[in-house]
Amino acid sequence: MKPLRILMLGDIVGRPGRYACRDRVHAWRTDFCLDCVIANGENASGGNGLSVNNAAELFSYGIDFLTSGNHIWKQKDYEDLFDRYPEIVRPANYSDNVPGSGWGIFELESGVKIGILNLQGQVFMDPIDSPFTAADFCVHEIRKITPVILVDIHAEATSERVAMGIFLDGRVSAVLGTHTHVATSDTRILPDGTAFQADVGMVGPINSVLGVSSDKILRKFRTGLPVRFEVAKGPVICNGVIITVNPETGLAIEIERLEEVCE
Repeated sequence: MKPLRILMLGDIVGRPGRYACRDRVHAWRTDFCLDCVIANGENASGGNGLSVNNAAELFSYGIDFLTSGNHIWKQKDYEDLFDRYPEIVRPANYSDNVPGSGWGIFELESGVKIGILNLQGQVFMDPIDSPFTAADFCVHEIRKITPVILVDIHAEATSERVAMGIFLDGRVSAVLGTHTHVATSDTRILPDGTAFQADVGMVGPINSVLGVSSDKILRKFRTGLPVRFEVAKGPVICNGVIITVNPETGLAIEIERLEEVCE
């Protein structure tokens, strides 16, 4: 069975991020011989949340699955979002009473099944159940069906994301961080075979503060007053990682960074 090639894109920020996906994802699928494309979509609608229409747009651009995080609830149609698209997962360590699912198992065109698990950190974030407890339970359930598992740990603290990588090393194919929008330089395969990067970055305007218009953020920092954030304009940085996975063991063979600027 041939190795799987999986692209994970960082947080897609607003219309500029969506349009960069429109312009590049299909080409990446061909150029890198990809079996599937996953992206974090929680900031894809105006930089805050994900609407049903924008989700449909991203899927039409060649993205197969979307992970999310604490901002996924910011658009008013979030309940419809999860009803319509099981391919979108929200953090598994939210209460079972909220819409959506924290993980899913999906069959690729090759016939291989892939598990996608979304977790949210606790450090410097709103109160939520332990992502480590949730990871233990969900990974155990997913591995009953497939060893190929990609984990998006959506967290503020780098230490928490690194800890999750070590915690799941050898049990999942990849642990990849999102949320802080800045790609880290710790891309590697951990000792027991799990691919890792603490933050895969973003697909958003490069001349910005994490995708947001710089003048708005500077005003907030200089005055302490609330401001209405706006997605920046201009060239888009496309950050992601491509993981090559042994579909029989679920362990990573290679991880490589993707970084490309779209004008």
